[in-house]
Amino acid sequence: MFTGIIETFGTVSNIIKEGTNLHYTITSDLSNELKIDQSVAHNGVCLTVVALTDHTHTVTAIQETLEKTNLQYLTTGMRVNLERCMQMNGRLDGHIVQGHVDQTAVCVLREELDGSWEYRFKYDAAKGNVTVEKGSVCVNGISLTVVNSTTDEFSVFIIPYTFEHTNLQEVNVGNTVNLEFDIIGKYVARLLQKS
Repeated sequence: MFTGIIETFGTVSNIIKEGTNLHYTITSDLSNELKIDQSVAHNGVCLTVVALTDHTHTVTAIQETLEKTNLQYLTTGMRVNLERCMQMNGRLDGHIVQGHVDQTAVCVLREELDGSWEYRFKYDAAKGNVTVEKGSVCVNGISLTVVNSTTDEFSVFIIPYTFEHTNLQEVNVGNTVNLEFDIIGKYVARLLQKS
């Protein structure tokens, strides 16, 4: 379980294909603090650490993960948002995030405002996911507040700190991001579908 508060960037330093799996080696400030079998969110995707060096860690994404997330688009040199799992005795600064990406979305607007940025994302509403204005959504692992929600689009506003300390600064119109919808909203939507 995660909070959606990004700790640091990681940079993809190597990618090895093995069957339908991809092994990503990530260089980061966190790598030397990790251990084998630890869960770490990479752009919001919970992955298990399978190998370590002093400054790198390696994780494996299987075909199912690659098909449902933007990890399939990673190349060497790209940066990913990293967050270690939540400590049960810590503050929940973001919202409850599982690290299970529901689907991807495409950025359809990036606008620099006077001291902030607006991003608008379009997703496939046929998958049954919803956003609620002033509710939470996780974009590339970042806990954000939804504004201007419609059936298949929503906007978020980004403060300078978030812009500078996450890979949203590298997201432009046409780019794909990972979405994890609010867990409470998902359960409510599922219950409504059954009634």
